[in-house]
Amino acid sequence: MEESRFKISRRQFLALAGAAGVAALGVRFFAGNEPYVERDYTIDSDKFREEFITTDVLVVGGGMAGLFSAVKAHDAGAKVLMVSKGRLGCSGQTPFAKGFFVFDSKTSPVSLDEFVELVSQSALGSNNRAYTRQLAMYSKDRAEELRKWGFFDSSLYHEPFRRPIDERGIRVMERIMITHLIRENGVIAGAAGFSLDEEKLYFFNAKSVVLCTGAGGFKPYGFPIRDLTHDGSVMAYEIGARITGKEWNDGHTTSSQYPAACYDSWHGIFENKPSITGVEIHHDLGVELNYATYIRGGPVSMGGQMAEVSGGPYVPEEFRRAAPSEGRTQGPPERGERPPPGGGGYVVGGASAGMSIHKSEGLVPINDRCATDIPGLYAAGDALGSHMSGGIYTQIGSSLAGSAVQGAIAGEEAANYAKDIDLQSIPESTVSRIREEILAPLNRDSGYSPAWVTQVLQGVMVPNFVLYIKKASILSAALAYVEELRDHHVPMLVARDLHELRLAHETKNMIVNAEMKLRASLFREESRLSHYRLDYPEIDDENWSVWVNIYKGSDGKMKLEKQPFGYWPNGDPIE
Repeated sequence: MEESRFKISRRQFLALAGAAGVAALGVRFFAGNEPYVERDYTIDSDKFREEFITTDVLVVGGGMAGLFSAVKAHDAGAKVLMVSKGRLGCSGQTPFAKGFFVFDSKTSPVSLDEFVELVSQSALGSNNRAYTRQLAMYSKDRAEELRKWGFFDSSLYHEPFRRPIDERGIRVMERIMITHLIRENGVIAGAAGFSLDEEKLYFFNAKSVVLCTGAGGFKPYGFPIRDLTHDGSVMAYEIGARITGKEWNDGHTTSSQYPAACYDSWHGIFENKPSITGVEIHHDLGVELNYATYIRGGPVSMGGQMAEVSGGPYVPEEFRRAAPSEGRTQGPPERGERPPPGGGGYVVGGASAGMSIHKSEGLVPINDRCATDIPGLYAAGDALGSHMSGGIYTQIGSSLAGSAVQGAIAGEEAANYAKDIDLQSIPESTVSRIREEILAPLNRDSGYSPAWVTQVLQGVMVPNFVLYIKKASILSAALAYVEELRDHHVPMLVARDLHELRLAHETKNMIVNAEMKLRASLFREESRLSHYRLDYPEIDDENWSVWVNIYKGSDGKMKLEKQPFGYWPNGDPIE
């Protein structure tokens, strides 16, 4: 770096260890992850072209839920377009998932009603029984379709996914980041985004939209969710949709030997072909290790020191595993004292930081057909807060199967909705506003790099004593940091190319998600399932047998509300 551009003393350099010092000195850096950047005009926002595309059903996402949404919407008679930030069958968590749950009434050890009841017992009533029942009812049908497409014959999913898509002539557009949902006259009107490969904006005018955008996290190390940043939830929140399940926590671990090497830790699973799993109701918190580590410090095994730690997350007696003295380890078998398959050393947490339990977070469903409170907007898979198994993991393979089942339902419903509604036009004023918002990071001469802001966010949110083992004082302190990032740093994010433009929008989405997680965690003043509060360590059924929903108020601020277990948002009982 040229001396004239960067000249400080050793004392000044040491002062730059803190973010406040960097901002106060106004030092300008030009390396990748430095905090302050100047745009070098390698890309001209005025050269971005716009393309407008019309369809009946727009499916956003190319994973398992997106596949079935597109196929079933087409089969229901709709013109379908699929748009994905990644590659069909190759992005998000879909390539990692290898177990596909199938409920077969002929071989199952329990009946359908018993299955639903057992899941409800493990989930302490936090599951939505309608979606639990759907999982079992339709999982076998979805597995049979996947078998015909060759899904179970390959460890890679792109070709099996392409087969039904190509047979139907469904158009797929890859490497496009959707940043905005468009709502006109109270109903969905489409979406907008930009290409990751060329200077081009896309505006999709659609009668209905199915979000299959997955979940997300804070780009943690060691688990395959780094390209998932809650894009769908945040876009939906911005146009008025309700979001749920943010207080729950996924507890996947990684290896201490290669904590940032996702493939090194998990390659034994990546290389496997997918397989069928049967009924096995359990109770996987994922946060027992976090609690034991907090209490004792240092690496903790599920079988040894874990047994010596009293208190902590509650496990129903009927789902409690045998103690080590009886020859078995406690806790989830896939997260015992051993590191992930292929990993070395001991386990470390935070590998999925920022992600809730599969199917527990996302858009609030208003019925059992994957509809949301925005007419024409549907969601499926990890984008839908269906609470299929509540705030806990209860059935191996249910996540992948649930995405297939829900995707099929959402696609068919979106197609049927599109038959009976006129296409809403998108006003030029909306196009101009969205264009300005998408390109804003490219048009700033200086500001903060998205990579650095993401690192700050990780430092605030990922610690064990913030995200997993919670108490009001720490949650409130973290929220103050996140509000600062939201109010000051997001409006000053700078992008110098298309890659950084993607990072800027992802960083914004992660910050909104962080605020949701902190506010929901503060709001729920009890401990239940994968949500644990040191200052409220007991279950409080009287006040908190509810799902926590989040919405954007008329004043633009984040609001929270309770939705009682067993009831739809309108108060009707869930059958």
